[in-house]
Amino acid sequence: MTDQHVRIAHHAVARGSGRLVTIGLGSCVAIALHDARFRVTGLAHVLLPDPSVARDPGNAARFASTAVPMLVTEMRAMGARGELTARIAGGAALFGTMLATPGGQMGARNVAAAKAALVAARIPLVGEETGGGAGRSVAVDVNTGAMTVRSVRGGERVL
Repeated sequence: MTDQHVRIAHHAVARGSGRLVTIGLGSCVAIALHDARFRVTGLAHVLLPDPSVARDPGNAARFASTAVPMLVTEMRAMGARGELTARIAGGAALFGTMLATPGGQMGARNVAAAKAALVAARIPLVGEETGGGAGRSVAVDVNTGAMTVRSVRGGERVL
């Protein structure tokens, strides 16, 4: 099985087989979209909730609010025509309240922004492992859309 790695603030879209993989999710959130009928999957490793909290708003994959519509557009261009579903992971508070911003923990803000973007796009969230205090890594099966979430503290879970 071929793995395609997705770095922080990047994304990938694939069709058919293989896995989309991202590691090092702390407060970041992995957003995976899947079209089961046409076997097209997209994955974004988002760093921030929206462009208003960044100096450079140019990279759509960097933000939860812009990554979802970008993934949908690229998946449709790759042949996705069916109903999309979503899975998300990440949004941890690795340092407790020590690094909280006036708007709250960045991980919680990223999770809320990802969910809001999915609601706006009318994409149902079918699996989630978010919050807590441990980092995660994920691998998404392009064929099935299943997301395997690994954590040092939480072991392995398939969404």
